[in-house]
Amino acid sequence: MYFDGEFRRYEDARIGLLTQGLNYGTGCFEGIRAYWNRERGQLYGLWLPEHYERLHRNARALQMRVPHPVEELCEITVELLRRNECRETTYVRPLLFKAAEEIGFRLHDIPDSFAIATSPMGDYVPTNGMRCMVSSWRRISDTMAPPRSKCTGIYINSALAKSEALQAGFDEAIMLTDSGHVCEGSGENTFLIRKGVVSTPAAADNILEGITRQGLIHLFREEMGIEVVERSVQRSELYGADEVFMCGTGAQIAPVVEVDRRMVGDGEPGPLTLKVQELFRRAVTGTDPKYAEWVRPIW
Repeated sequence: MYFDGEFRRYEDARIGLLTQGLNYGTGCFEGIRAYWNRERGQLYGLWLPEHYERLHRNARALQMRVPHPVEELCEITVELLRRNECRETTYVRPLLFKAAEEIGFRLHDIPDSFAIATSPMGDYVPTNGMRCMVSSWRRISDTMAPPRSKCTGIYINSALAKSEALQAGFDEAIMLTDSGHVCEGSGENTFLIRKGVVSTPAAADNILEGITRQGLIHLFREEMGIEVVERSVQRSELYGADEVFMCGTGAQIAPVVEVDRRMVGDGEPGPLTLKVQELFRRAVTGTDPKYAEWVRPIW
C-alpha cells in the first residue's frame, strides 16, 4: 500500500489505538474501481482524476489537506496497482485521517495521515435484482454533518441502515431525508423510471453527489436521448415506478426488483436499466472508444 509518502507492505502500515481518526471518525475517503478486461489483458482505472478532485473538496470541508495534487495521486495509484500485480477488477481505497494519538477531538491543528490500499472486488450488491426496504433510519442532513462528503464518521448512519435491511432479509436499505423524501441507499445513489421518464433525488436532498451517478446521467442523455430529472422523490413513487435501480462505485448498476415487499414493475430488471447497465459496462472496461477519457490503462 501507499502510506504517508512511501510504498510499504500492508502489514507494516500501522496506526496506534489512540489515533483520532480511529476513535472519532475524523477522516474522509474515496472508493475507486479499476476494471479488468480479460480479452485485452488490461486493467482500467475508472474516473481517477474525478475521485481525487472530490477527495480534495471533502478534505477542505474537514480542515484537512491531501498531501499530493490530483495528477500525482493518479500516478501513485497506477504505480500501486502495478506493484500489486492487479489483474482482476480491483477496489482502490484512498484514506485521509487525523493522525494525532491523544484524547480529545477537533479538526484544526491536528496532523493528517494519508494512505491508499487496494483489494480485489467483485459485486458489492446483487446486480441482477435487489430486494430493498425503506429504512427506519433517516439520512443525516446538511445541518448535522456534510452529507456530500465521504466522511468516515458519517458512515455509522449507513451501517445502521444496512444491518437493519440485511437482518430483515433484504439486500439493501433505502434511506429517506428528515422531510420524508427518498435520499439514497446505504452506499448508493437511487434512480427510478416511470413512463420513460428517469428521475433521481436532487443534491439538496442530502445525497452524496456520486461520480457514477453523474456518469449515468450523461449516458442517459447522450447515448439514449433521455433527459434525467433531478428532483425530490416521494417514497410512494418507488412503489409505482416501472423501474428502480441503484448505482455507485461499489454497487455499479444494481436493478431493484422489490421495495418494501412490493414488486417493482414486473419483478425483473427493466429494459432501460439493462441498457444503461450495458453501456456502462462497455465504457468502464475500455471497450467503447468514445469513453476512453473515462478510464486510465494500468498496464
